[in-house]
Amino acid sequence: MSKITINIDGKEVQTQEGEYILNAARANDIFIPAICYLTRCSPTLACRICLVEADGKQVYACNAKSKDGMNITTKTENIAKEHRAIMEVYDVNHPLQCGVCDQSGECELQNYTLEMGVDSQSYAVKDVDRSSHDWGHIHYDPGLCIVCERCVTVCKDMIGDNSLKTVPRGGDALEAEYKESMPKDAYSMWNKLNKSLIGLTNGTDVLDCTSCGECAAVCPVGALVDTHFMYTSNAWELTQIPATCGHCSAGCQIYYDVKHTSVSDDTKKIYRVMNEWNYVSLCGAGRYGFDYENRVASKDEKAFASAIEAFKKADTIEFTSTITNEEAFILQSLKEKRGYKLINKEAKSFQTFLKNYSEVSGSMLYSGDLKLTHNSNFVISIGAALKSDNPNARYALNNSMTVNKGAGLYFHPVKDPIIEGLGKSIMTVEHAPLQEEVALYLILDLFADREKLPAKVTEYLEGFHTKKMITIEETIKEEVVEIVKEMKLNEETGEEEEVEIEKKKMIPKKISKEVEVDDNALLEILGLDDSFMETLEKNLKKKDSFSMIVGEDLYNHPNSKNIARLVALVERCSDIKLTIIPPLTNSLGVALICELDDERGTFTIGYNTKADFTLSALGDGDLDMPAMNQQEGTLTSINKRVNPTNAALPYHGYELNDIANELGLNANETIEYTPSLGLKAGFSELNFDDLPNHYENDGSEHRGYLLGEIKVKRSTNQSVEPFSDEKLIKDSEMIIYLANPVRQFTEFTHKTTNLDEVSGLYMSEEFLTNSEFEEGQSVRLKNSNGEIVVNIVSDNKIAGDIAVLPTFDTKINSEALFSGYRFNKASIERV
Repeated sequence: MSKITINIDGKEVQTQEGEYILNAARANDIFIPAICYLTRCSPTLACRICLVEADGKQVYACNAKSKDGMNITTKTENIAKEHRAIMEVYDVNHPLQCGVCDQSGECELQNYTLEMGVDSQSYAVKDVDRSSHDWGHIHYDPGLCIVCERCVTVCKDMIGDNSLKTVPRGGDALEAEYKESMPKDAYSMWNKLNKSLIGLTNGTDVLDCTSCGECAAVCPVGALVDTHFMYTSNAWELTQIPATCGHCSAGCQIYYDVKHTSVSDDTKKIYRVMNEWNYVSLCGAGRYGFDYENRVASKDEKAFASAIEAFKKADTIEFTSTITNEEAFILQSLKEKRGYKLINKEAKSFQTFLKNYSEVSGSMLYSGDLKLTHNSNFVISIGAALKSDNPNARYALNNSMTVNKGAGLYFHPVKDPIIEGLGKSIMTVEHAPLQEEVALYLILDLFADREKLPAKVTEYLEGFHTKKMITIEETIKEEVVEIVKEMKLNEETGEEEEVEIEKKKMIPKKISKEVEVDDNALLEILGLDDSFMETLEKNLKKKDSFSMIVGEDLYNHPNSKNIARLVALVERCSDIKLTIIPPLTNSLGVALICELDDERGTFTIGYNTKADFTLSALGDGDLDMPAMNQQEGTLTSINKRVNPTNAALPYHGYELNDIANELGLNANETIEYTPSLGLKAGFSELNFDDLPNHYENDGSEHRGYLLGEIKVKRSTNQSVEPFSDEKLIKDSEMIIYLANPVRQFTEFTHKTTNLDEVSGLYMSEEFLTNSEFEEGQSVRLKNSNGEIVVNIVSDNKIAGDIAVLPTFDTKINSEALFSGYRFNKASIERV
């Protein structure tokens, strides 16, 4: 789209052609009131308060698109009259309980009522029963609801759950005289408001969704509230601490809302998590999983002395990626100074995958990010259970389809009703485990430019294509002659007589014929029929912006090196922008900063993982460490951005930096290492206190900084291998998948009080119905790697017959059954 100039209230502003007037105004700090509109979602025209005059005609700024030279006025006498009438209507029968309402102090109804100068009421209507509803993690009070439909819109357009809708209110019709006496838009809005409330799409009073809480976040009044927050604090009492969510690699910007615990206890406590919902959406873990801090009263000098002795004895440090970049830098510095081996299994496999990818791509970093995915109109996902591996990747996929009218391909062995429910334009391919290579070859075959592909790859792909004859039925138009009898005037006799007339007409006729078509064996291997290509061609019409997301299934695949090179070829030889999901919070940062090893030595220090001597932010080790919400530092996100995070809560114990200083490093605070990150490829030499952490009104992200490009010399050998035909044979065994349920990522999310998922072996409702097993039963899973005993959990967020084993609960040693790749087979029997 081209840049254009429009005039708003006498101010010339630049915007994109076709941009909504409201977004153009916001981007240039011009205020136009709007209650129902969300920046990244479709307009609903529910509030009508964004009325403006464009080139002399009244339009709604959220729905009217900018045109070059357009002249816009935001304030006229009629607009002011409409604004006041609309706000009066919103205030009709709205309970006067601001003193105890959870939204008071940050309520948009309060703000706009004052802004529009409403100091009297001109309208009245009989009220109806509006009893509140407890929807689990969300509380809905219809008495406070103004039916702006933000909750419905964000659930549909951003999250993809489609769990909310408007339902009949049951109120009396408005008196007829109002239609004549009221301003037009105010009456239309009130008529709709009087008829509707918010309800659930499943027709019950039980909210069944992925529990992200975004509906409560966007609610402008106190109608939708997080249940745990109700009546716990006034908004103005809370201090907002800007931070970065530490649960997954999305690196979402959040605010911790903090104040003292009680009148008698001044200990700081997190009451809730907020987000800039116009620009970023949170998952349930980010919103509700906040109280995982490690409360330590004071420094344990004896434990610290033992830690120093252990470090002097150790030859290995094993750690997870739930650490900051600065801590990763400290560990790498200790390796260089003292010769430690650094072990981080998930980051090592990710680092190796990036290295193999870079040999073909020429860059250590992928070309895309979630914003590019969000703005694409065709998205491919492979090797990731999107809804739980990285929820914001799923949101980007959904937003691409709903707002951009896009389409997508989702390759995964586990059937996912959440992904399938995103819309008809998402094509889900339920392939067998170990067939990810086949899927990537199919993607190359469908989307790569043959001229750019290595000749051997082109030749290999052509080998899957043959010609075959098929019989098709088509409808043709056939001309037929029909003899009809009509009465016609005989000019000689002057009398009417019956005559026969020939009439020609075209009638449809079905015929069968044989045609030669392309037969692609890759489709057959993946279990796809001929209709796949027909649907794909339909979905690809008018698509011009392509993205691909790849995930953790690929990093430990038995043929991960070949897969990494195939992924690079897709990026290099097509118009597809690539995004690679780092498996844990800061896996990308760790992979870029640390030189990781494969095997432990003889004595190991564990950081947030069990070892000979354990440092733990969970409070279950030999020496306590601060949790992520108690630290300052930076995290590297999937979007290749180095984001700052601040400590929401105090920590009174020792930190990794204290140990490092005892071992020969020198820094008063951990964040003194932030500019030193610039010594590593891609990072910048910026001080922590100079890093921004906010969004501008135009949606531009000012958080930390973007990693610089990391160029790598391409390998002279650009070849890839044929795919392996190896399969996980089921026989009497079950295929199991190592993944977490929605809202759980690690033992830190498991520690929190508002995330109450039960751990166990997750099976689909469909599978349980057709099997001998039942929810709650204890079963033994056994294979060549080991055996564990778990309870069965019924999960309606998966489908099919592959069971899912989580990693968030340390009591279940799930990884004992796996050799790296996230799929394996195991026998199952009742205990």
